[in-house]
Amino acid sequence: MAHNLNFNERTGKYSFFTVQQKAWHGLGQLVEQYPTSEEAIKHAGLDYEVVKSPLFTKGSGFIETAQGIELGSTELEVPNYFANIRTDNNAVLGVVGKDYHIVQNREAFNFFDAIVGGGDGILYETAGALGKGERIFITAKLPDYIRVGNGDDVTEKYIFLTTSHDGSGSITAAFTPIRIVCQNTLNASLRNMTNVVRIKHTSGAKQRIENAHKIMGLANTLSDQLQGIFNDWAKVRVSDREVKKLIQLALCPNKETLDLLQKGAEDEVSTVFKNTVNDAFEYAMMSDTQQMETTKGTLFGAYNAVTDAPVLDVQ
Repeated sequence: MAHNLNFNERTGKYSFFTVQQKAWHGLGQLVEQYPTSEEAIKHAGLDYEVVKSPLFTKGSGFIETAQGIELGSTELEVPNYFANIRTDNNAVLGVVGKDYHIVQNREAFNFFDAIVGGGDGILYETAGALGKGERIFITAKLPDYIRVGNGDDVTEKYIFLTTSHDGSGSITAAFTPIRIVCQNTLNASLRNMTNVVRIKHTSGAKQRIENAHKIMGLANTLSDQLQGIFNDWAKVRVSDREVKKLIQLALCPNKETLDLLQKGAEDEVSTVFKNTVNDAFEYAMMSDTQQMETTKGTLFGAYNAVTDAPVLDVQ
């Protein structure tokens, strides 16, 4: 299950929503109007709370004392560690330390509400939960576009935020040209992000709101930089063979595969990797969006083949 979207047994729905445009997996809630944060939380199935609960383990049952062997407690509390539990279904999302501060899903949206839905035209685009609900993501669409060439070739601009309830990392927010709809598109954004804002789970609400404004500034700066880069790439001509080579390098999953490619031993790479590359290459050659002046036979087109092709979501 490459998408890794949470399935809520209570509601019978996947914890994901998208506005107007279906995701590749066809799951979750498709809504026609851009939602408020309250609506987005419900559409995405993120309207659950998380609590820290004392952590216990089982003992052997018998212990040695000065008086000899005695029957001891089989339930032992683990000091300074807690289980994060989802209250609507008692799912254990992860183990955290005593100083860990839970950021509820609604607080993650509050963080974005400082810049979403205001006068700047920033709107909630997608949101969802992964795994058991231990990680969530939110994507907000920015106004305007990154324009390449004469302006007909445009790329959407997004701010994304992701946070976890399993102690695996900070709240992370950054600019991305990728529309996040699943685990793999989130991973792609996390791998390639720059100008990132990270907030520890010990931070207060005031810092989160202040950083929301920082993200807005970073997004504008980075999107201007990307527009210049993309326009430069649209002028760089590459052959079909070079496009395939670039795709191989961009999608290379590990050092072993990279070593084989560098030695020219393409026949020895995995079948999964070969199929992944072939799918992206086919997209680069055949997709309507790859036949534009800015994309056909250009470095920018090769970039699009990696970031836009459905292969990102299924490998």
